[in-house]
Amino acid sequence: MDKTLSSLDWSLVQAFLAVAETGSLSAAARNLGTSQPTLGRQIKAIEAQLGAELFHRRPRGFALTQTGADLVRPAKTMRDAVRQIALTAAGQQARLEGTVRITASVATSAMHLPPIIAKIRKLEPQIAIELVPGDDTRNLLYREADIAVRMYRPTQLDLITQHIGEIPLGVFAARSYLAERGMPKVIADLPNHDFVGYDSNTAIIEGFAATGTKVDRDFFKTRCDDNIAYWELVRAGCGIGFAQADIGRRDPQIAEIDLGVSMPTLPIWLTAHEAMRQTPRVRRVWELLAEGLKPLVS
Repeated sequence: MDKTLSSLDWSLVQAFLAVAETGSLSAAARNLGTSQPTLGRQIKAIEAQLGAELFHRRPRGFALTQTGADLVRPAKTMRDAVRQIALTAAGQQARLEGTVRITASVATSAMHLPPIIAKIRKLEPQIAIELVPGDDTRNLLYREADIAVRMYRPTQLDLITQHIGEIPLGVFAARSYLAERGMPKVIADLPNHDFVGYDSNTAIIEGFAATGTKVDRDFFKTRCDDNIAYWELVRAGCGIGFAQADIGRRDPQIAEIDLGVSMPTLPIWLTAHEAMRQTPRVRRVWELLAEGLKPLVS
């Protein structure tokens, strides 16, 4: 093998890939947490080492040359390999201490996980917990999180999953709203009431359709996709809304509404990369999360 290629520094490849993906030194530097001059020197260094121009320098940024474009795929393969090495090495740590990073939806993070995490900290004080609330999908393969709490079954390869169960859903309204507008008894009463729905998310509309009731976005006079804000709108009396049964039933300001129809359920899964799942601290937090989440399911 050419000595130049065998000694190719990963940091130079990482710099090349960052600029290729962002199209500018400034954006790439922000992503890598380095300075723009340092990144510029790294680009010059990898071009010198490879003996090829990888970018066209333009007033508005960097554009890949044909050689640069041809190198993007192998550079990404190298990045994946480096991440896999780090992931596998992390999975071999044997001590029941360190940090475990958990990601979950904003609603789950705010409404369910705090008391569970408090118990984990009490039982395992040597384990630090990082909670990453977010409704996006964190990539467990790249260690953006060690454990994910999902409301769907992940399908990526190399992941271990555990189905905790199904969370029952319910129909709820503020007692103040019901005192003014009355308690609906059947589906036919719904047109006489206000409902809180989602803005762009179609889950509630699809839920109505499953009961044989066709509604559109305009049916919901108050709309919000953020589940925390959504629930506060229901609590404030903006209308009838939908929530996990446990959340609604434990709120003294809220009353449950029985419309005589069966409600769908929300699956809850624990997920981790198979290499990290074997790490003692991750395995222990996994076990305590599963134990803490089980009271939520039917």
